[in-house]
Amino acid sequence: MAVLVRIPTPLRAVTKGSAEVQVTADNVAALIDDLERQFPGLRERLVEEGGEIRRFINIYVNQEDIRFLQGAKTLLKQGDEVSIVPAIAGGLQEAGDHSDCPG
Repeated sequence: MAVLVRIPTPLRAVTKGSAEVQVTADNVAALIDDLERQFPGLRERLVEEGGEIRRFINIYVNQEDIRFLQGAKTLLKQGDEVSIVPAIAGGLQEAGDHSDCPG
């Protein structure tokens, strides 16, 4: 079944610039397999060697985080939309807040 996958900017080099791609998959694990088939090298950016989704990669099915569903076993159906969202770390300190600075 066809599922739309939204690709984040940092991974678009692997998808030849495509921001959205179509895959055929019945669950998230199969989706990752199909992405790898279409775009070799993408799987290693999404999944650890042991097969777990990298902790800094968030995957949403119809805006629901798969970590709160069934993870990689989360079922997909025709017309679902999947978003891959890399976690963003860091942030700005408040002006004048140096409480964590040595000294």
